[in-house]
Amino acid sequence: MSKVTPYNNTDNKKKQVTQMFDNIAKSYDFLNHSLSFGMDNIWRKIAIKKLTNNPASILDIATGTGDFAISASKYTKAKITGIDISQGMLDVGNEKIIKKGLSDRINLQLADSENLPFDDNSFDALTAGFGVRNFEDLNKGLCEMNRTLKSGGIVAILEPSEPANFPLKQFYNLYFHYILPFVGGIISKDKNAYAYLPDSVAAFPSKRYFLAELEKAGFKNCEHVPLTFGIVSLYIAIK
Repeated sequence: MSKVTPYNNTDNKKKQVTQMFDNIAKSYDFLNHSLSFGMDNIWRKIAIKKLTNNPASILDIATGTGDFAISASKYTKAKITGIDISQGMLDVGNEKIIKKGLSDRINLQLADSENLPFDDNSFDALTAGFGVRNFEDLNKGLCEMNRTLKSGGIVAILEPSEPANFPLKQFYNLYFHYILPFVGGIISKDKNAYAYLPDSVAAFPSKRYFLAELEKAGFKNCEHVPLTFGIVSLYIAIK
């Protein structure tokens, strides 16, 4: 996977991604829900329903402001841990969790997805919403996910993807490469962050290529599920 980064500087990808999310944390939820037309909530619900092993513990990778963790609390009885490298995003997430009265169910903490501070076989399920493509070392991050998942545990990963069929492909490209970066840049006041989004999606090894990466990291029964005519990909795998 090529190293697409948000900013044109000499910092490594991880540091740049951290800076980016700290910069856009306060506007992230508004933009995420608005620019996806509210579909992001539906995508997360579908992903969580794929956790068919009735998990008692879930780790949400790259949790951001905690939306995936909050969704998981609605549709499972699990205790949920969310980790992210951006303290700015976690601060917003913690405010939401307190307001929703979910502090007894969800714990957010600052941590690196590629160096998880958890023992082997710690969680029944793992989720990751639109964050895996931001890993600096994709294989290392996936191997860490595999390491901390219990045998028989399920991982559910959501990532943007490009639809293949006319005319949706053409409309998607117009929206994703021009309209979304323009609107996102104005509202977030960080034009690099929303220019990085389509670039990072284009560089990500999607569909069968990402399934191969999951298998290489030790997962089995790897499955790709296209959502909303293929503009989002759901990946399911078992340890």
